[in-house]
Amino acid sequence: MDELYPPAPVRADGMLDVGDGHRIYCQEAGNPDGKPVVVLHGGPGSGIAPMTRRHFDPDAYRIILFDQRGSGRSTPRAGLAENTLWHLVSDMELLRERLNVERWQLFGGSWGSTLALAYAETHPERVSELVLRGVFTVRQRELDWLYRGGAANLFPLEWEAFLAPLDSGVDPLAGYAALLHSPDRAVRERAAIAWSVWEGATVALLPQEAFVHQYANPEFALTFARLAVHYFRHGAWLEEGQLIRDAARLAGIPGVLVQGRYDAVCPPATAYELHRAWPGSTLRLIEGAGHAVTDPGILTALREATDSFRREVREGNHHGL
Repeated sequence: MDELYPPAPVRADGMLDVGDGHRIYCQEAGNPDGKPVVVLHGGPGSGIAPMTRRHFDPDAYRIILFDQRGSGRSTPRAGLAENTLWHLVSDMELLRERLNVERWQLFGGSWGSTLALAYAETHPERVSELVLRGVFTVRQRELDWLYRGGAANLFPLEWEAFLAPLDSGVDPLAGYAALLHSPDRAVRERAAIAWSVWEGATVALLPQEAFVHQYANPEFALTFARLAVHYFRHGAWLEEGQLIRDAARLAGIPGVLVQGRYDAVCPPATAYELHRAWPGSTLRLIEGAGHAVTDPGILTALREATDSFRREVREGNHHGL
């Protein structure tokens, strides 16, 4: 894809003990003396995607990635104990200190935008810029849209399949939580695949079989569904509307919001409300795009955003992984 930079090889990786029995897997790529950026993956529960290194000029950026608690190669896999949004914010601070980073750019899409906002509103002095895609703030109406019938108006057949594992009248988040903790692995696996395939079916503007196959993979689905249900049943441990309410704390931090006009996972109203509440932010509403990073225009807008924040690289001291 012309919109992406060539792959930046991983030049360092390792495990970071963040306490509570959790160890997170971390990577570095790009220029060790470049502008620091931390990539926050979606989900929760998906893990590092190699393509995300390609949003950044590898000569200009020091690219930092990590698998959030329970995700990817972090351990324990799909572990829910001591695993909340605020644990992830603390993990980011520990990683920043470990890498001797004074301030870094935050780059995240979907759930990654949630984590970016929570971190930036808690530690604004540590953030140079934010680049967010498919903005998600875990308000009740956002959860209701995706998991309680809103998006069903656009995807009725897929919604029927999503409800199939549940007893009639059961709240989907509560029902899936019970199924994903069943002692019967077959029950857990069927529920995880149904949950994940619903996400895969709604993510792109036009159907893409690659997404459905990825989300139907049992190994991926079990972690993805378990963590997502864990977080969303608890509203990500946020007060209702907190991330938009506290957006004034981002004043003075440049930010670009890249949002698909027809995003059926995270509808544009959320990005618009955040933009209105965040002084100095820029909203890029991409016509002809949905939620997927590969939808038309999204990759170009993300690259334009990261390129706009490049700086001249100077040699300096840094601590690696």
